[in-house]
Amino acid sequence: MKIVIKFAGALLEDTGTIPSLAGQIASLAAQGHEILVVHGGGRMFTATLKRLGIESKFVAGLRVTDRETRDVAVMVFAGLLNKQLAAAISAAGQPAVGISAADAQSFQAEPLVHNDAVGSLGYVGYLTGVNAKLLETLWAAGIVPVAACLGLGSDGELYNINADHMAAACAEYLEADHLIYLTDVQGVVEGERIRSAIACDEIGDLVQRRVVSGGMVLKLEAAKRALEGGVRGVHIVGGTIPGGLLAAVNAAQAETPVFSEEVPGTRVVREPTGVDVRMAHSAAHSAA
Repeated sequence: MKIVIKFAGALLEDTGTIPSLAGQIASLAAQGHEILVVHGGGRMFTATLKRLGIESKFVAGLRVTDRETRDVAVMVFAGLLNKQLAAAISAAGQPAVGISAADAQSFQAEPLVHNDAVGSLGYVGYLTGVNAKLLETLWAAGIVPVAACLGLGSDGELYNINADHMAAACAEYLEADHLIYLTDVQGVVEGERIRSAIACDEIGDLVQRRVVSGGMVLKLEAAKRALEGGVRGVHIVGGTIPGGLLAAVNAAQAETPVFSEEVPGTRVVREPTGVDVRMAHSAAHSAA
C-alpha cells in the first residue's frame, strides 16, 4: 500500500519510543509498502524560540510567523528533528532520507489566507503540490522519505505548514491508500473510553461538545479532508502502543471490521458506524 504516516512532535521527544516506531516503519517498508513520513515538532519549536528570546505572537490562536520565527522553524523541523528521525529509521534497517520543501521542490505551498488577507500570518502556508516523481524515485530505490512540515512558495520562500494538514494533503495528492496519525494518546477519547471509529459527520458534534479539542480537532478535520479527497482509510493510533502501527496497517490490508478489538486506536470513516467505544487503558493526554 501507499501510506502516509504523520509522526507527532511529542513522540520525537520520547527517546524510548522512537526506536520502536522506527523499527515498525522499517518493517513496513521492507514488506513493500511505499511510505512517506511527515513530522512536526511544535514543542521543540516553541522551546527553541523561547531559548533564543523570540516572542511568539498569535492572532485568533494562530501563530504569526515572521521571517525570524520562520528561520527557527526551518532550523528545528528541517534540521535536527528531520535528521534524527531519518537516522532512526535507517538504523532500524531501512534506508531513509530527510527531505524538506526546498529539496527538488518536493513540497509546494502558498501563504495561508486568514480573515480574507493573504499572508496576514506571515510565513504560514498550505500545501499546493507534491513532487511525486521524487518520492517514487526514492521508493523504487527502497528509501523511506521523511518530510519536515514545510512548503516552498512560488516566491521562493519557505512556509511553515501545520503537520496534520500537510500529511492529509500529501495523502490526497499522492492518492494514498492509508493515512495514519501517530500520536501521544491512544486514540479519540470520549469520557473514560476510546472510540473505535468516528464518522465524518460526527466530527462537528464532537468539537461542539468539547469531546475533542486542540490538536485532535486538527487531526479529525484533516482526516475528513483526506477521506473526501479519495484516501481509502485514516487511522489515529497511539505511538506508544507496542506494535500499534503494524496492527493498524495489517487491519487496513485485511479490511478488518471497524469495531475489532484487535485494532488499536480510532479509525475515521466516511459513513456512520453506530456507537461503539473501548475502555481506555490509560489517562488521556493532550494530542500532539
